Amino acid sequence: MSTALSWSRWSGIIIKEFIQLKRDRLTFGMIIGIPIMQLILFGYAINSDPKHLPTAVLDADHSLYGRSLLQGLKNSEYFRIDREIATEAEAGDLLAHGTVQFVVTIPPDFEKKLLRGERPALLIEADATDPNATGNALAAVAGVVRTALARDLKGTPSAASPASDPVDVRLHRSYNPEGITSYNIVPGLLGTILTMTMILMTGLAMTRERERGTFENLLATPARPLEVMTGKIVPYILIGLIQVTLLLGAALLVFRVPMMGSVLLLYLSVSLFIAANLTLGITFSSIARNQLQAMQMTFFFFLPSILLSGFMFPFRGMPEWAQWVGTVLPLTHFLRLVRGIMLKGNTFVELWPNIWPIGLFMLAVIGLGLGVYRKTLD
Repeated sequence: MSTALSWSRWSGIIIKEFIQLKRDRLTFGMIIGIPIMQLILFGYAINSDPKHLPTAVLDADHSLYGRSLLQGLKNSEYFRIDREIATEAEAGDLLAHGTVQFVVTIPPDFEKKLLRGERPALLIEADATDPNATGNALAAVAGVVRTALARDLKGTPSAASPASDPVDVRLHRSYNPEGITSYNIVPGLLGTILTMTMILMTGLAMTRERERGTFENLLATPARPLEVMTGKIVPYILIGLIQVTLLLGAALLVFRVPMMGSVLLLYLSVSLFIAANLTLGITFSSIARNQLQAMQMTFFFFLPSILLSGFMFPFRGMPEWAQWVGTVLPLTHFLRLVRGIMLKGNTFVELWPNIWPIGLFMLAVIGLGLGVYRKTLD
């Protein structure tokens, strides 16, 4: 047997690999799809300096100077004033639900105090559960207010004392007053870790049996597709709850993340989220021919989840099309649930807008999985 390098054998192996790649359409699609997806997400969707953030206004003065101030906030492009409110309770509800990012409060007698040089207070409340989303906007407020009122205050006592700002800007970072990053990141890790592990474990479950030959025994049983899918999911729900307990303990004891809401409500939300990810993993395992393909599909789903959910980058900083994509992902809603419970103390009523999309996603994936599942090796 010749030990010399044979160019014909070597080129034959190369051709064989290309033919195999051509037949494995999923792998070939990943080779092309993942770089394109990364380019689009990082080039167009990711923005660490979000602007046009939804803002509510509580204007108790209705003066010319108040309107100039609000116009200045609009011109800064950080604030998108899209609603006026009448009470402080309404302001608190909007922040608790996450409907707005900021609430600007202009107090009574704002104009009179301003003209007298008494530095009236301007309160700006921010939903600071994600410090990255509000940091740049809050840092720009003082300069924006000063510039907005400069022309209107010419010749007034406020303009005569340039050493101090004409308005006492008071910034209130709700739910995270110190802007601690771990308060945002650590609860989010619950969702990202569960997404990766739950989908991957169940994604490999059926493909592993298919590769080992034990899937034939499963097909020989009278078990229905729904029974097979749910039977494989339940054990992993318990595994997921164990993971959550460990991560939650570390969040509370090591990172000192506050728990303002109900632990029971948190576990119920986690259980729904785990079930949604497990059904997706089982569907992947039904589609994939082998464990490698199941891992590839898991990664293909996981990448946009962490980038478009608001975990790594501010959700409202993304373009509208990326926000629509992110809204479909269960991780986006789970991050709002876990941060709402732990940092805001949200109740079921406030959490419901983010609970039903996860349930709907799970039902849609179950329907897809049942359609894909076949009681045959082919």
